[in-house]
Amino acid sequence: MPPQEMTVKTEIFQIDAFSRQPFGGNPAAVTLLPAYPDDEWMQQVAAEMNLSETAFLRPRDDGFDLRWFTPEVEVELCGHATLASAHFLWERGVVEPAAEISFWTLSGRLAAKRSDEWIELDFPAEGPEAVEAPPDLLPALGVEAKWLGKNRFDYLVELESEKEVREAAPDFGKLRQATTRGVMITSVATGADFDFVSRFFAPAVGVDEDPVTGSAHCCLAPFWAERLGRSDLLGYQASRRGGVVRTRTAGDRVLLGGQAVTVLRGQLEA
Repeated sequence: MPPQEMTVKTEIFQIDAFSRQPFGGNPAAVTLLPAYPDDEWMQQVAAEMNLSETAFLRPRDDGFDLRWFTPEVEVELCGHATLASAHFLWERGVVEPAAEISFWTLSGRLAAKRSDEWIELDFPAEGPEAVEAPPDLLPALGVEAKWLGKNRFDYLVELESEKEVREAAPDFGKLRQATTRGVMITSVATGADFDFVSRFFAPAVGVDEDPVTGSAHCCLAPFWAERLGRSDLLGYQASRRGGVVRTRTAGDRVLLGGQAVTVLRGQLEA
């Protein structure tokens, strides 16, 4: 549907991303606006929704502008709220089912297309470089690192086993002092169902543990592709809600695959 024909409503939807059933994966709020209001209003809406991200869409001739806010700050890259936004646009009939969607963001153009029952996102690869651990990082995580690196957003800490990843109990008060958006911990998967497992913590931006983090897989995908010798991998983010992410590394891009389901529809009155 052309943007000028859209009905102007301040509706807001809650969508569980990286899940094929309600109450799994990572919930994101999504709203489509004819024009962006001021940043303070969007930040207040995100704080009111109190989800790890709220996505604000605005139509343009060649796709949609897309911005993401946590309850505390705007972020430069978010996978699950982009997945939720694509699901919303197709489900509501704003975009034709077979059409690829272009999102214009602080991280450049991102794309989404349907692949059977999955949604595939085209994101930048954000592989890590090996660095020395900041003095307080590993004590705050309560783990010992097998390998440690960082990309422009987050630290990546490889652990020895899936058991260590699942049982890690960070001190979020201490971790909040880290001078980075977030920290992911990861290991090769124990069983045959998945290639690797991970968890993601971002208390510095208001999210102690993110249930399923698409942008983290922009780092995890090339990291594990290099170590496992395969470009197509299946990751499981082992949070309490949990979620499955398909990844394919292709040069400086990462294709992220996931599913989504709408669980709530409301109307903003403010």
